[in-house]
Amino acid sequence: MLNFDAYQVLTFDCYGTLIDWEHGILGALCPVLLAHNLHLSDAEILALYAVLESQVEAGVYRPYRSALRQVLEGFGAKLGFVPTPEELASLAASLPHWQPFPDTVAALRALKSRYKLAVISNIDEDLFAATAQQLQVPFDWVITAERVRSYKPSRQNFTYAIEHIGVPQAQLLHVAQSLYHDIVPAKQLGLTAVWVNRYQLRPDATSQAQPDLEVPDLRTLVATMGLQ
Repeated sequence: MLNFDAYQVLTFDCYGTLIDWEHGILGALCPVLLAHNLHLSDAEILALYAVLESQVEAGVYRPYRSALRQVLEGFGAKLGFVPTPEELASLAASLPHWQPFPDTVAALRALKSRYKLAVISNIDEDLFAATAQQLQVPFDWVITAERVRSYKPSRQNFTYAIEHIGVPQAQLLHVAQSLYHDIVPAKQLGLTAVWVNRYQLRPDATSQAQPDLEVPDLRTLVATMGLQ
């Protein structure tokens, strides 16, 4: 078991860890696809989204709002339709309304009572500002892809956060849902990492992800820390 007294700052991924981004993505994309008479399952939509977003983020940096627009263009190219200008903007327009997971706000409030909190997120500054209203708990540091000019899983986002937060690395605890975007690069840099396995996934046998702790949700993390 981790010694939670050793940490001063908890760093979080946001979308997928704090915010239910799967429902947010589906809420934006399903109407677009139905408008073009395309009937994909939720799993198919999310799988294609993951591929397209990773491809966009691996290229030359562009703001996340632009990256989301390119993801919509990718859906059109893959599925044989031309999105309208409104459809191209729909993902970014919907993002400020994506909701926290049911346990997020209460967990953040409990964690804030003991630790300083930071976000390391693949997002634009203005889009996170809208999300912050949903999270309700103020963060001490917000590290966005826009500020770093790169996207996780680039280790640059984490090294920037470590330098910017300014406490010894051993006193940082990173909390995230994505093995690919967060756990792997965090562990490569020697950070302690908690995997919030919200979807009860199993790592691929070849995965380099080796979290120090696995929990199914933030409520369990708070209880494990003895903060309930």
